[in-house]
Amino acid sequence: METEGVRGWPSAGPPLNEAMPPDSSPAAATAPDLSKSPPDLLTLFIAFAKMSLAGFGGVLVWARRGIVDHHKWMTADEFNETFALCHFLPGPNIVNLTFVFGSRLRGIPGAIAAFSGLVGPPALIMVVMGMLYHRYGEIDALRRILSGVACAAIGLMLAVVFRMMTPLFKRRDVIALLVMVAVFVAIGVLRLPLPAVLLVAIPISIAITYWVKREAA
Repeated sequence: METEGVRGWPSAGPPLNEAMPPDSSPAAATAPDLSKSPPDLLTLFIAFAKMSLAGFGGVLVWARRGIVDHHKWMTADEFNETFALCHFLPGPNIVNLTFVFGSRLRGIPGAIAAFSGLVGPPALIMVVMGMLYHRYGEIDALRRILSGVACAAIGLMLAVVFRMMTPLFKRRDVIALLVMVAVFVAIGVLRLPLPAVLLVAIPISIAITYWVKREAA
């Protein structure tokens, strides 16, 4: 059931102070009630700056680790639900996540602080790296190094995908896993167009979730 978060923003999933289903992992522990004492703007900026600067392999890996495991601002389920919402919105997923998360805690200033921390430091670094690559990019050793970095990045992304799947396995949510596998096969194996798959998968997922919750009630 949708609840109202800080500054009138709807929160993704259950309230932050609501107990989650039993789970032995630290990430699934109940998150603190941030509506009473949300982190200040500087804390948000620094936290997302650290995530972006450590974002080897994609910031999503480090965003989940920082938000769920380190700061415990969200539970694993809440992060998955919020990221799912951001995944279906236009624009980069992790950027959408910073706006939704920051505004949920501190309104528009919070969204700006989180976004600035995410984008600011890497932008400065990439300007410098781009200048260096423009001058030394033809060096063969550098090309081999970048190929190795790409392999490591893929490994990190797969790792965070499995971490995000953990709550589904813990709850033994067979229907959700079947929907996930079906979408993966449609897009990754059959190479069907992403918009078409989403237009079919989203209504089906919503209908199944509604039916399951209705039966459980």
